[in-house]
Amino acid sequence: MAIYFYKVWQPYGCFSNFSPHPIQIYGTYWQTVEHYYQAQKFVNSVDSAIIPVIHAAATPEEAAALGRCSTRRLRSDWDLVKTHVMREAVLKKFLTHADIREILLATGDEMIVENSPTDYFWGCGTDKTGQNHLGKILMSVREEIGRLYLYSVITTDCVTE
Repeated sequence: MAIYFYKVWQPYGCFSNFSPHPIQIYGTYWQTVEHYYQAQKFVNSVDSAIIPVIHAAATPEEAAALGRCSTRRLRSDWDLVKTHVMREAVLKKFLTHADIREILLATGDEMIVENSPTDYFWGCGTDKTGQNHLGKILMSVREEIGRLYLYSVITTDCVTE
């Protein structure tokens, strides 16, 4: 049975990039994954001056609106790096916050789907034919954290014997 998420206030809302779980990447604190992701669109671009504005945005919704403005020019390699940028931020979020890490791990092997009615890249879209890249990243992060957790249990057990 698939696990669907979308809005922060709904079940599994902690999987959303808008959830209030700050991250620190490369020495910079970000209020949410959404803030970080939207700012990364403009690294080394002619519109990089928007990065501190996105960083300071009061809400993830505001950060998203700033990052989605169609008049700004994205970094030249954005299409090549955007899934890597997202995965890096999502991994950091779940490594940082034990409470939501446990929620993610508790999903076991279930498929995770971002139930966005409009996003066919990160989510499943209205007709469920979207690519669901965010769900795939969450499942990949779950697997990686599960391996890390298993390794730490094994090495801890070996040390205490």
